[in-house]
Formats: sequence, C-alpha cells, structure tokens
Amino acid sequence: MTSINLPHFLIVGAVLFALGMVTVVTRRNAVGILMGVELILNAANVNFIAFNHFVEGPSKLTGQVFSIFVIVLAAAEAAVGLAIVLAIYQTFKTIDVGETDLVRE
Repeated sequence: MTSINLPHFLIVGAVLFALGMVTVVTRRNAVGILMGVELILNAANVNFIAFNHFVEGPSKLTGQVFSIFVIVLAAAEAAVGLAIVLAIYQTFKTIDVGETDLVRE
C-alpha cells in the first residue's frame, strides 16, 4: 500500500486550479464565473496546507494562517461579487456577462 505524499496533493491542487480556470474562461453566467474563482482559491488552499505539512520550516502554522486569509478573502469576494451580480441583474435583467459588456448608467 502506498502512502499519500506531497505530489499527490499538488496534483489535486493542479486539477482544482485547471477546473477553476476552465470554468472562469468558458462560463457566460456571472455566478458560474464566481464559482470558478472559488475553485482557484481552494486549489491555493490545498497547496498551502500540503506545503505546510510536508516542508519543514521555521513555523508550523504558516500554511494554515495563509489558508485562513484565503478563506476570508473568498468570503469577501463572494459577498461583493454577488452584490455586483444583483446590481447588474436589476439594471439589465440578466446575469449573462456577454450581454452586460456595456455598463452605462
């Protein structure tokens, strides 16, 4: 039986990042784009925690502290992003980013 090492976590982080990038690039819906950004931030969290666990350093809490900051950033991004999506929906009656490229008001 094999053990789970750093490359396994890095592969999971890379897959999450790739799925997030594909989601951001291909979605026309603003909520779908926000979900892709969340996937990218979660990929960064996986890498922070994996490096914190497997790489020796002066502090054992560095990766965990960075992950907490990323989680707080993701919560703020979700709140601000959803507020912007609601404002765009009230103005244009759609959340399709292709139709809201001209924001004049």
